Amino acid sequence: MVELAVLVGLQASGKSTFYEQCLRDGHLLVSKDLFPRSARHKQARQMRLVEEALAAGRSVAVDNTNPSREEWDPLVAAARAHGAAVAAYWFPPDLADSLRRNAARTGRARVPDVGVHATLRRLRRPARSDGFDAVYDVRFDGRGGFEVRPAVG
Repeated sequence: MVELAVLVGLQASGKSTFYEQCLRDGHLLVSKDLFPRSARHKQARQMRLVEEALAAGRSVAVDNTNPSREEWDPLVAAARAHGAAVAAYWFPPDLADSLRRNAARTGRARVPDVGVHATLRRLRRPARSDGFDAVYDVRFDGRGGFEVRPAVG
């Protein structure tokens, strides 16, 4: 079954590492972080890439902060339009750890702390009632990997 995986969490919460370890083999990566900094219409470009992949029968992982329904709703609609399942992977916020990991980043990968704080203010836990077929809680396992569990509630 084709799946659209929506990664939801703060910057430096482990989303990209999770993609590399857990979704890379089965999902095409779409992330605004991969677009040139000067790219225009990033949202439209992201949706075009998602739509093209789903139309071709490919599973997709959207690796952005995706903090609210404003970002999820078009993705859920695209999945539905193509008969794909849609799952949210929720990275519960740990502001101190995200800021620490972010501070270790260099260049374009490092986000100003104000950006992390702004995302935290908008961040909302996804739920099945948001249109997802499944919602998973994702946490570091303490051994360099991740623990993934179906969300409760």
